[in-house]
Amino acid sequence: MGTAERRGAPRAGGVQMTAHQDAEATDLDSPAREAEVTAREAGVPAHEVGRDMREQQYYRPLWVEEPARRRRLPDPVRTAAVRSVLLIAVTLIQAMVAFLCTMAGSWLAFPMVISSVVSTIVATWGALDVWVTRQVWNQRHGVVSIPSSTARALRRERRRARRQARAAERAQERIRRRGGAGQLSHS
Repeated sequence: MGTAERRGAPRAGGVQMTAHQDAEATDLDSPAREAEVTAREAGVPAHEVGRDMREQQYYRPLWVEEPARRRRLPDPVRTAAVRSVLLIAVTLIQAMVAFLCTMAGSWLAFPMVISSVVSTIVATWGALDVWVTRQVWNQRHGVVSIPSSTARALRRERRRARRQARAAERAQERIRRRGGAGQLSHS
């Protein structure tokens, strides 16, 4: 029995196979058998039932889209986070090598301890960089949902300006359509 069958992965035609089937399950529980019985009751010839089942089995999506649980991080924040994770990983490896060199009494122990200390400082900077980058991005792009947010006020002003520009444009268009009938002078 394969991994997909053990986990209950969908097979051709949307049928799910599991390792443990009910003891009361019969032939009538299979989708092909159900379709045949339903078609026989409706008076559809048997050869057409098989073709429909083959067509249904042929189309099977490769994956099913699932909605994201959380929104994606902004690009600068994600870049800083990846950099921070790499720095922390390197720091942990250096600390482990320094510890093992110290235990073994190797000459490499002292340089590794020094580099581990420096690497720890750099990794701390990397973690702080993620936090600072996230805060800066939130302030610049108005994600902070505080009522007195400056970004919200700026958006409100931009919307108001766009509305006024559209209203002025509509008024000019109305005047052009009327052929300038509302003009006071003919100069």
